[in-house]
Amino acid sequence: MNDQADLPVEEGESDVEHFHWRVSKNLTRRIDQYLVDRVGYLSRAGVQRLIDEGMVKVNGRVVKASYHPKDGDEVEMVAPPEPVAQIVPEPIPLEIIYEDEHFLAINKQADLIVHPARGKWTGTLVNGLVHYGKKWSTINGDWRPGILHRLDRNTTGVMLVAKSDEAHWRLARQFENRTIQKTYLAVVHGVMELKSDVIDMPIGKDRYIREKQAVRKVENGGRPAVTRYEIMEQYDSPQAAKLGESPFATDRRLPAPPARYALVKLSPKTGRTHQLRVHLSHLGYPIVADTMYGGRFFEFGDYRLERQALHAYEITFVHPGTLETMTLQAPLPADLTRLLEILRNPVTIK
Repeated sequence: MNDQADLPVEEGESDVEHFHWRVSKNLTRRIDQYLVDRVGYLSRAGVQRLIDEGMVKVNGRVVKASYHPKDGDEVEMVAPPEPVAQIVPEPIPLEIIYEDEHFLAINKQADLIVHPARGKWTGTLVNGLVHYGKKWSTINGDWRPGILHRLDRNTTGVMLVAKSDEAHWRLARQFENRTIQKTYLAVVHGVMELKSDVIDMPIGKDRYIREKQAVRKVENGGRPAVTRYEIMEQYDSPQAAKLGESPFATDRRLPAPPARYALVKLSPKTGRTHQLRVHLSHLGYPIVADTMYGGRFFEFGDYRLERQALHAYEITFVHPGTLETMTLQAPLPADLTRLLEILRNPVTIK
């Protein structure tokens, strides 16, 4: 049995595949041979590297490549996704925050998919990376060169891209162990009663809409998800502001969002798909313009925000080369800077 978890598209979880098997009999083969047979695109050397990196566990414990699986063993493996076709280089603009021989950090713009998938073969961040340079880690193959984690198409902010395989594994392990600290900024409809709090609600696939996630009980397929929030600023609704309708028919039946607004700092402790968006929406404070989860387009004069007001602002991690703690920040993009200017000073903004 192979229970693969879907890859997240937000909140920066490592871009990897999760495998799980239950062994039904005692085996004479070693576990590295067993895993090569189960995942055809991985070489034995590749599997052994995963085992050495602690990415293979049996019954929750790290094992050696020489281990022989037994009846009833629960085998888990975290591995890079299957490599596919070669990527076409494209001159896509990249806002580089930091670069050295180990990795690159960019401030991803809105309306940019991280890598080709589901028929979208061009116009992605990966196409731009291949055009920018040829030295990227090969762990994820030609399809996702250097990609360690992802942000949703319309979420902006800091992303790390590995140049060498060694840097890739050192950074990927930090993502898997959740030792990387990520901070997001979001503008939400409404103001929470508590200035700061922890949202601890499991998340799983929405029962009715395939593209969406929802708060679900663990027994119903939800996976643990924890987010800490802190209100940074709060605003009254500008008199001249208007809220646009959602293009999603199902969302039009949702109640109107609260009239006030808040700038919140978000620190995800887990990396579930759409975690921040789902948690805030479930509490009744959807992200502005996140029409998939109950937010509304924001209009003020000639300004109109049509993508979720969510930005990956800061990331703290251990540098894969120097092994020193490092913090990088991504400046807010122009559309969110403008939104905050309007909310802070609606009378003086024209």
